[in-house]
Amino acid sequence: MAYKIFIPRDSSSVSLGADKVYQEILNESKKRNIDIDIVRNGSRGLFWLEPMVEVETSNGRVAYGPINIYDVNSLFESKFFLGNEHPLFLGITEDINWLKNQERLTYARVGITDPVSIEDYERLDGFKGLKNSLKLSSENIVKEISDSGLRGRGGAAFPTGIKWKTVLDAPSKKKYIVCNADEGDSGTFSDRMIMENDPFVLIEGMIIAGLAVGADQGYIYLRSEYPHAQKILNEAIDIALEKNYLGKNILGSDFQFNLEVTRAAGAYICGEETSLLESLEGKRGMVRYKPPLPAIEGLYGKPTVVNNVISLATVPIIMDKGASFYANYGMGRSKGTLPIQLAGNLKQTGLVEKAFGISLKELLYDFGGGSATGRPIKAVQVGGPLGAFLPEAQFDIPLDYEKFSEIKAVVGHGGIVAFDDTVNMSKMARYSFEFCAIESCGKCTPCRIGSTRGIEVIDKIKDGLDQEKNVSLLRDLGDTMVNGSLCAMGGMTPFPVISALNYFPEDFGLEKTET
Repeated sequence: MAYKIFIPRDSSSVSLGADKVYQEILNESKKRNIDIDIVRNGSRGLFWLEPMVEVETSNGRVAYGPINIYDVNSLFESKFFLGNEHPLFLGITEDINWLKNQERLTYARVGITDPVSIEDYERLDGFKGLKNSLKLSSENIVKEISDSGLRGRGGAAFPTGIKWKTVLDAPSKKKYIVCNADEGDSGTFSDRMIMENDPFVLIEGMIIAGLAVGADQGYIYLRSEYPHAQKILNEAIDIALEKNYLGKNILGSDFQFNLEVTRAAGAYICGEETSLLESLEGKRGMVRYKPPLPAIEGLYGKPTVVNNVISLATVPIIMDKGASFYANYGMGRSKGTLPIQLAGNLKQTGLVEKAFGISLKELLYDFGGGSATGRPIKAVQVGGPLGAFLPEAQFDIPLDYEKFSEIKAVVGHGGIVAFDDTVNMSKMARYSFEFCAIESCGKCTPCRIGSTRGIEVIDKIKDGLDQEKNVSLLRDLGDTMVNGSLCAMGGMTPFPVISALNYFPEDFGLEKTET
């Protein structure tokens, strides 16, 4: 009997040597004449322990990590393939606190299965949501999504059900489903993990979306820096087509849906839905005027659902377990769970899926283990490069769209980047303007010119030149950008700048005052 060993193929794990560990374990097993069956699974999201190798035992899967090629000989000496103790032994995988204390709904299969094994996917409830949806009318599918409280996980947090209802009601014979997979925010990798580690859940979600609104064509607009995801998605699409989950007469129904992957243009602005559509049409990625909304006139002028990867990947569990099952997680209007990505100066970085309501303090210390340097955490940026910087005094605020809005912050894509007390927040604020100046599409004046002028004003404040006057000017500039920009690129760039100014004035050479 072959011993089953799991070695991740996730690109984060590969970057840390997973492929080399795989080859070394394979070579050593042949040398020792030990029969093993290696499964290249996805990552569980414990990146500080990658490459993490698992072994199937009668008590469940046990883990070892982080493993490098020099550990392989000692692993075999201890007979790790039997689940034996070793200095890198982590115990039963599911009992590791990081995993045990999560609520994995969207990520239920991530790290467990071979990403391109449709048999693994079906065995763990895959396509149940689609099969249930095929029995319902489009209106009832949309109602189920609305009742679940699912909101966009890409940043804007717009109710998914309302968007789908708008497209469903739009009078057009041709409609599209577009997945925004141009994941470009700093400290984010949840989209990539779904696409690389559980691609069928995204495919299933997009098929259900097509069924719900009457669309027969879908596109995944994939970040150009994700070649691993592109390869896996295309392989999974081919398998789904072969198994009649895509194409004509899906599972014997009269519904058809086709899906393809398109590489993105490599521009941050193309993460904005209308710029994405322009790029998908083969044009330069520039923001469109709204109205009309993409739900009315989107791709090629037709009604289009544009949803983020996580939004679409969450649809299958809602259609499998029911709207109330999903809505029972979370708090207030923030229903369900959010994949939170811990990055920056932390001991333990990776992916945590939790119900809304958890605090930053719990995430940073219970999951993140505090700063990697051992120094106090001074600030965190939540929601990507356009998100506000939050000081320690706000670490107790629950992760909730409305609670964050009250303090002029955003949950965004769920990325959290931590900084210890050596960071200079005036430099971080200046970088926000630099980033905007580089990534702006240039269509509107507040974003195009405001970002450049912002750099100049921050430099004057730091140099001590007319500080009171320039602080006032910086705030006015931020107000103009927030209220005058065509999209969130310019409209949110002042968030990190003004938050840094408010909470860390001493880093700008200013006196600290109560805000």
